[in-house]
Amino acid sequence: MRLGIVFQEDYSGPGALDRQIEFVRAADELGYELICSTETWGLSALPWLTVMARETRNIRLGTAIINHFSRSPAAIAQEFAALDVISGGRAVLGLGSSASAVIEGFHGVPFDRPLLRLKEYVDIFKTLIRGDRLLYDGALFHLDRGFSLDYARPRTDIPVYIASITPRSIRQTAQVADGIIPIHWPKERFSDLRRELDDAARAAGRDPSALTIAPHMSVWITDGANDEAQWHAAREHLSHYINRMGDFYWQMFERQGYEAEVAASRAAFAQRDREGAIAAISDRMVRDIDVIGPVESAREQLQERAELGVDIPLMKKLPTDPKLARPILEALIR
Repeated sequence: MRLGIVFQEDYSGPGALDRQIEFVRAADELGYELICSTETWGLSALPWLTVMARETRNIRLGTAIINHFSRSPAAIAQEFAALDVISGGRAVLGLGSSASAVIEGFHGVPFDRPLLRLKEYVDIFKTLIRGDRLLYDGALFHLDRGFSLDYARPRTDIPVYIASITPRSIRQTAQVADGIIPIHWPKERFSDLRRELDDAARAAGRDPSALTIAPHMSVWITDGANDEAQWHAAREHLSHYINRMGDFYWQMFERQGYEAEVAASRAAFAQRDREGAIAAISDRMVRDIDVIGPVESAREQLQERAELGVDIPLMKKLPTDPKLARPILEALIR
């Protein structure tokens, strides 16, 4: 299987970066395809990726995700051009809108026309990475000075994967990007997602086979002693997205057939019943959306999703202590 990892831990604590380097080296040695860092209101994703670029040889390095409001499209192109040079052509740009709370409350930037902005960012990014002169007349960006990004390129294209969950965003992703990073996507819906992407790509005159499905996927490894805690953590994680992450996610869950769980969880949360909101998440919902179970079962569940259309699951929630993680990494990819 092609496997990837989303690394979510803070690298600022004592010894944290050294432990993370050991973890990522193990993933690289075992043949994992992609390691991604995240960025919300904590530390920047790019310095971490730069360190990992120097510590690895084959694994691709990306973001899952950075937002397209806090940096200009040219600044993102500069940063990823540098990462591509340092890594020898292994960079992947994972881009998304984030949410208004982060964009306006942390960055102080209006959360305005996110879908259109995303398209124009990708257009400008691709132009600069190709080495073309930047002459762009969009709805948001008007760039007519003809600047170009000059450097010794390892390649003239860096893949762009977009975090999409709404129908309009999925269609646009198929038109402009190289891959999609959905989150909390039920396994039964991956075939539908592939068809939507293929149809939109063909309508835009693009080759559908060039589009990679690389979902965020929570993987909860149980060992008999921690089963109850892992199930609770899985429910808590989904409840958090339903109740504390704006409207996009609970509306997505409703579209995907979890109306009862969403209604019960939101009703409990509105009454300040946090545990009730967590308990409202059914076993079915957890099993549909997440991978959960002993490591051999987890591997089978990942294989099932590969057969349903997933190209590179970006796994999160794995143990990251190198001594605990390496046996799990080995078992999942063998």
